[in-house]
Amino acid sequence: MFAIIETGGKQYRVTEGDVIDVEHLDVEPGATVNLKALLMGDGDKIKVGADVEGKTVAATVVKHIKGKKVIVFKYKAKKNVRKKQGHRQNYTRIKIETIA
Repeated sequence: MFAIIETGGKQYRVTEGDVIDVEHLDVEPGATVNLKALLMGDGDKIKVGADVEGKTVAATVVKHIKGKKVIVFKYKAKKNVRKKQGHRQNYTRIKIETIA
């Protein structure tokens, strides 16, 4: 059985036992989070729309992590204007427990 969930403005295909990194959730590690299911599938059977309304996917927060550093370098030609910035995105690692 699999499900398509939505969190942080993105959609993920998950099955029970999967560990995924999602946009930062303001939840303590070890807590349980219920995520909205958009689509559910089991073999050839697909449920979508009104069939999955109110269905959730339970996940446990494993830990909070940071992504790889991205360098942003801006400059203006012939003006001696340079600006270097770095950015590391915050993520939350979750483990999918049950698909209800």
